[in-house]
Amino acid sequence: MRTVRQPGPAQSERVQWVAAGGQRLTLALKPGQLLLDAVAEAFAAQGFASGVLRLPAGLALSPFAYVMPALSATPEHAAFYSETFRPDGVARIETGALTFGERDGAPFFHGHALWREADGRRNGGHILPDQSFLAEPITVEAVGIDGAAFVAGHDPETNFKLFMPAEAAPAAPRAAGRFYAVRLRPNQDVFAALEGFCAERGIGRATIHGGVGSTIGAHFADGAQIEPFATEIAITAGGIAPDRDGNLEAEIAIALVDYTGGIAQGRLKRGENPVLMTLELVLEAE
Repeated sequence: MRTVRQPGPAQSERVQWVAAGGQRLTLALKPGQLLLDAVAEAFAAQGFASGVLRLPAGLALSPFAYVMPALSATPEHAAFYSETFRPDGVARIETGALTFGERDGAPFFHGHALWREADGRRNGGHILPDQSFLAEPITVEAVGIDGAAFVAGHDPETNFKLFMPAEAAPAAPRAAGRFYAVRLRPNQDVFAALEGFCAERGIGRATIHGGVGSTIGAHFADGAQIEPFATEIAITAGGIAPDRDGNLEAEIAIALVDYTGGIAQGRLKRGENPVLMTLELVLEAE
């Protein structure tokens, strides 16, 4: 399996998780404000302080700022971010995912997407929460989690400040359902990690909600391969279910951009896609 050496020691717990209640939501996002504020207000209106959502086609951003994956100029990180890009006009999301939680005591999100810029250029990357504004109203499908939250903290292994699942005070009454806030650490196959996690907890079937992070390149089920190792990915669809023999098998589709600017979408090949830095998501056990 492909691996990338990280600057810090590997942590023993390779899958970080917190069990939670949760609820599927439809959120109405109000324009004319930071996308971060629109998302935070919409979650708060439903009684949630953390959750995940899929960014729908057509979501309009202007002004808009983003970064892309890049090589690191120092050994302090295995990969890094590019300079900040600020395209003119309105950029319209094609697909993406977003994790909403807390950083430094305030609302924050981690969002990756592909989009079309006003000049017709197609691009992708990491949306900057404090510099990207929602230009038009839109509704989005989301999941709010209760009793758990994504909280940004320093990760010694990657030397980045990353979202990690944390316990949180539950609401009263607590949201129902069987949900898990999950973060996968580097250099482990996404499929094996999620299938193993479900098997250990007796989860026979689960839906993947959200899904933001990075993989070491990508191998797709149709045979296509992305060789540049530094990517930013968004899960566009995913789940875990028994195969014909009763063994758990994940199916995961993603959109990504790599550090050369290459864009790809499709269903990942099982067993051939290790995490680069992180992958955070919510699992809903069915």
